[in-house]
Amino acid sequence: MTSQKIFSSMITHHTFSRRSFLAAGLAATAMYFLEHEAVASVSKVFPRERTLSFDNIHTGEKIKAVYWQRGIYVQEALSDINYILRDFRTGEIKDIDTGLLDLLFSLHKKLRSKVPFTIISGYRSPETNSLLNSLSSGVVKNSLHIEGKAIDVRLPGYELKTLRRAAADLRRGGVGYYPLSDFVHVDVGRIRSWQGNG
Repeated sequence: MTSQKIFSSMITHHTFSRRSFLAAGLAATAMYFLEHEAVASVSKVFPRERTLSFDNIHTGEKIKAVYWQRGIYVQEALSDINYILRDFRTGEIKDIDTGLLDLLFSLHKKLRSKVPFTIISGYRSPETNSLLNSLSSGVVKNSLHIEGKAIDVRLPGYELKTLRRAAADLRRGGVGYYPLSDFVHVDVGRIRSWQGNG
């Protein structure tokens, strides 16, 4: 092979290697941004943490808690939520069903809200529920409130009918609409809906 051909071969090889290197660099850069954009998009759909905020209308207590993080329910946060959702009449505390908390999180996310839920009624002891049942036909004897699987709420800044419709669209349980008392009932029982007189 002549020296000219050898030189040409070296130049061609050098140019190819440089182009390959640049192409690989551009590809790696593109993959980096695409990967991070994909992760960001997935994080929006499947967030790494779930947060709930509550404002208890009866006690004046407020809370904002990350109750689920990286696939695990945070026990300390659950205890705090159980406390603020306690039966304010008796002080009795019960574990709130995590499915109910997830429902509320989904409802909050669906409405793109950043304000706390106003708590009208969370957990009810059997004694409290029996008392309320004797005073109102809108309170059933075997209420899911007794099991920590139901809650009555408002969401400031949103019309009650909007809150009701969003909850019903989730199809995660029961939805009761109480326009006169200004709250929506949600639970993790069977899927159903009704309008109360209260």
